[in-house]
Amino acid sequence: MRALLVTSVGVTCAAALTLPLAAPALSAPARPPSQAAESPGSGPPSVRAAELPVAASRAAAEAAGSTQSLPLEPLTAPSDRSMGAGAAAGKGLERRTARPFSLVGVVWDDADAELHGTVQVRTRAAGSADWSGWQDVETHNAEHAADLGSDEQSSGAVRGATAPLWVGDSDGVEVRVLPEAADPQNRSAAAPLPEGLRLELVDPGPDPAPEPAADAAPEPVRAAPAGRSATTAAFAVNPAPPTTPVVLPEVLTAESEAASAVNAELAPLGATFIPALTKAETVEAANVAAGAKPYIGPRPGIVTRKGWGADERLRERQFAYTRTVKAAFVHHSATGNNYTCKQAPSVLRSIYRYHVKSSGWRDFGYNFAVDKCGNIYEGRAGGVTKAVLGAHTLGFNSNTMGIAVLGSYSSTNPPAAAVTAVSKLTAWKLGLFGANPKGRVTLTSGGSNKYKAGTKVRMNVISGHRDGFATECPGARLYKKLGTARTSSAKLQGR
Repeated sequence: MRALLVTSVGVTCAAALTLPLAAPALSAPARPPSQAAESPGSGPPSVRAAELPVAASRAAAEAAGSTQSLPLEPLTAPSDRSMGAGAAAGKGLERRTARPFSLVGVVWDDADAELHGTVQVRTRAAGSADWSGWQDVETHNAEHAADLGSDEQSSGAVRGATAPLWVGDSDGVEVRVLPEAADPQNRSAAAPLPEGLRLELVDPGPDPAPEPAADAAPEPVRAAPAGRSATTAAFAVNPAPPTTPVVLPEVLTAESEAASAVNAELAPLGATFIPALTKAETVEAANVAAGAKPYIGPRPGIVTRKGWGADERLRERQFAYTRTVKAAFVHHSATGNNYTCKQAPSVLRSIYRYHVKSSGWRDFGYNFAVDKCGNIYEGRAGGVTKAVLGAHTLGFNSNTMGIAVLGSYSSTNPPAAAVTAVSKLTAWKLGLFGANPKGRVTLTSGGSNKYKAGTKVRMNVISGHRDGFATECPGARLYKKLGTARTSSAKLQGR
């Protein structure tokens, strides 16, 4: 299905208050921000009043994060004896110092090429001599992407990519990419690796200024792993603001105003948090789809994109929509579990930058994210109540939403708070579109390795990624909890 698009260029605070929030009309495909013309006098009044040149505002936005892209080099021999003699040589980088980063991934030129092999990294904690052990990076990530034939997939900017891995505050790295043996009996006969392999080192930048949220749940007491923890997000659980918080320079742009304006009926422009409502308040305020019974769960508190520090200059300027939301696909981010909930905003900013700058996507791929403490975050821009087209479940992005639980849950049980948050979020969002969390729905595949394009598939309204694509996602342990999420979600809707 062709996405419905609405432009967000040139929205000012005054105009944003009167933006129509109904389904938008068709428009031309969006252009990346780098292709859009700008001039010092073309910004919103807030920018013009500050007389902030475009070059300076871009530089300020770039200070919110950065990406180092390092071409991989041939490895003449395995860099670790544990790989065994006779193993095929791959590509990688020997130990080296780098500018600070917190998330890593590997990308390559051809988005249609698959990486048959293993990717492993080890990193050095910033300011120390301590190196981690080798960590595996999930190589199969193409199933988290825009549908085949969509404007986003066909843009020419999309690259092949591994899943990103959160490693915490680091300043040293070593990586090895070893090809899979084409013949199990002959390890030196290896499948070719994709062309243009590069290591991406992502620095999410500092958190926004602290500002406690009313709906935050306390974080369980645990030893904090090595990583970025010096700052506290505005909505972070168990907030403990530093004596001198790091405050990002406020760069008011049309993009940031538009990203907030689509949620203006839920919270003031520029809000960092959308407050929770009771069930009665939710039923009264909800714009329930025509003909739908008022089965809807209480609106949960949601951290906005501004709240987790999204740099709106990175994404494409227009929003993309589908017609409705018939189902929710649950994912795990596969970024690892070595993060605290105070670091979740940094994880999100890192994934966002990796999706856009490294992988070539139009925006953050998932519609929502949930951390291990049960905090819920707005994902892809376009409005939390809208049917925003995501890039989360290849073949089934149309008329669905994607929820990423931050972490890796193939062998680790998801925290109960995260499963509860999935239940609350789906009870509310699916309720807006009249969907029963315990029900089943027929979806038409846009093409995946499990269902060819055009195939009509009967699925649970709350499904796991693996239900639409042959993948481990959302991890066996999280997938087993989806039955609990369906039951709880339906109860919250009053079913």
